[in-house]
Amino acid sequence: MDFTDIITEDTLKAIRFERPEHIPVIFWINPACWHHYPKDVLFELMAEHLLLFPDFTSDDKVPPEPAPWERAGKPYTDSWGCVWETTDDGITGSVTEHPLSDWDNLRNFTPPDPARSNGMAAIDWAMIEDKILKAEGEGKHGAGSLEHGHAFLRLSYLRGYENLLLDMADGEKKLRQLIEIVESFSLAIVQRYVDCGAAMMRYPEDLGMQLGPMLSPEHFRTYIKPVYEHLMEPARRAGCLVHMHSDGDIRDLVDDLITSGVDAINLQDLVNGIDWIAANLKGRLCIDLDIDRQQITRFGSPEQIDELICQEVQMLGSPEGGLMMIYGLYPGVPLENVRAIADAMERYATFYS
Repeated sequence: MDFTDIITEDTLKAIRFERPEHIPVIFWINPACWHHYPKDVLFELMAEHLLLFPDFTSDDKVPPEPAPWERAGKPYTDSWGCVWETTDDGITGSVTEHPLSDWDNLRNFTPPDPARSNGMAAIDWAMIEDKILKAEGEGKHGAGSLEHGHAFLRLSYLRGYENLLLDMADGEKKLRQLIEIVESFSLAIVQRYVDCGAAMMRYPEDLGMQLGPMLSPEHFRTYIKPVYEHLMEPARRAGCLVHMHSDGDIRDLVDDLITSGVDAINLQDLVNGIDWIAANLKGRLCIDLDIDRQQITRFGSPEQIDELICQEVQMLGSPEGGLMMIYGLYPGVPLENVRAIADAMERYATFYS
């Protein structure tokens, strides 16, 4: 399994402020949706929105299989030795067993081999290189990605969240050793993607809560920001665009993320505030806006959904670029709202065209 995806020239133009033909938009259907909604309805949605699903064909009607760590009732041990559990097929669960919750286990700890694993499962680098070369032959580009949760979250998976925060507060010396292990692994993954010819490198992990970050800005600058800078440096040196993702309220960390070398940042709209995003980020880097999944799209009307997406495009977009949009569909959203989201994303993607 790999986290490589294919991106278009418009995506590169949007990030570089080079006047894309339209705002790059993604409508991602979480695998759990395929057993919470009628399958035919989802396939119909895809067939009717080819700007959002450009690779969909009438023959392509096989729902995706959940990843091994997304299978209910089947605990999964990843390449680091962390045990994952979920209660719903398709929904990534949480780590329930932390292999380094006791520092004594560090003495005999062996990290995964980046030649064979991406941290979550086995990886085939020859296949990835072929995939990127094929994309280039079709006028598209390959984008590599670290595992979601490659730095701060990986440390929390290994130690446990509370243990990790106490380690930072106490200045635990062994934490530095563990950070070096985690960073070295991810650095090798980044370098391999760069060597394969990736045009963009993704650095996804969640740093925010509903209000404020999951760690203090001081601890972020001390322990995590240097890791980000080291991991982004090979991509920047090779001219590979740097894309960072985080859910939650990350307003207190954004400036540090930008100075780490980020070209595009995927952040949530209403959690961080559309006005705040416009005032603090517009024009500084590309905003890859994560459309609300908590309030309006779940509980609002189709008219409110259209108004929200129109407002976001008007406030954050420009003919030069600098805006992308993504919506992640999860179970619970009324079907009329699902269609309204897709309709609005396609309608306003061409707002500046």
